[in-house]
Amino acid sequence: MGMKTAISVPDDVFSSAERLAKRLKVSRSELYSRAVAEFLARHAPETVTESWNAVLADVDPDDDTTAVARRVFEQVEW
Repeated sequence: MGMKTAISVPDDVFSSAERLAKRLKVSRSELYSRAVAEFLARHAPETVTESWNAVLADVDPDDDTTAVARRVFEQVEW
């Protein structure tokens, strides 16, 4: 089990979350747990640094800046 908590979210966020949980066939608790875990991972300083290091490792210093930016954005999952 895990920690129980109560949170307040706007009605539209709640409705969207309910629909997504049903579509993914997961419980509301599982959906919110996944969402918070993903948010934390994206905002952890070491994760951000690792992401930038991975991008920079792929950059050829002789490449045109525009071409490099385009290549990086094409690889990003939006």
